[in-house]
Amino acid sequence: MDDTTDTQNLIRLLRTLRAVRAFLPDPVPEEVVHDLLEVARWTGSARNVQPWELVVVRSRESLDALAACDGYAGHLAGAQLGIVLVMSGENKNQETYDEGRLSERIMLAAAAHGVGASIGWFTGQGRADAKRLLGIPEHRLVRTAISLGFPDEEARRTRQSRTDARKPLSEIVHWERYGRGMTD
Repeated sequence: MDDTTDTQNLIRLLRTLRAVRAFLPDPVPEEVVHDLLEVARWTGSARNVQPWELVVVRSRESLDALAACDGYAGHLAGAQLGIVLVMSGENKNQETYDEGRLSERIMLAAAAHGVGASIGWFTGQGRADAKRLLGIPEHRLVRTAISLGFPDEEARRTRQSRTDARKPLSEIVHWERYGRGMTD
């Protein structure tokens, strides 16, 4: 494989990454989980602080309980695996950027293995409930959970027409100044 083909394959992976919220019952193999955790470990962060810890959840009971917490992580109920991001909470604004970066990297690593993923957030009381369920210390920040599993392709096909629509570049890209298109 030449560099052009490698680049095209990587770009295709980046362009086709979609949130998966419907999963098959097949477990995610340990070697895949290990790869995801290694990618997480090597994800960059501001000043290389690495302000995160990860709680890997496989227990059906725990996944269901987390899915019931306030917020937008109900898809954990159908997942075979969940990864809850535990941030240090020392610099919440900066950590928000790092948290998003980490989440996307985990999703991309999962996609490279054919595993689907979706980012979910705990809100309000859901954050405290998730901490309590997982035994996370009070001073840590918990808001993001990633559901993982092999995609239920039939369920994905029913949603695909909505998720594949994208605005043209001409509607979202400005050159040099806001409001200036390529032809201006």
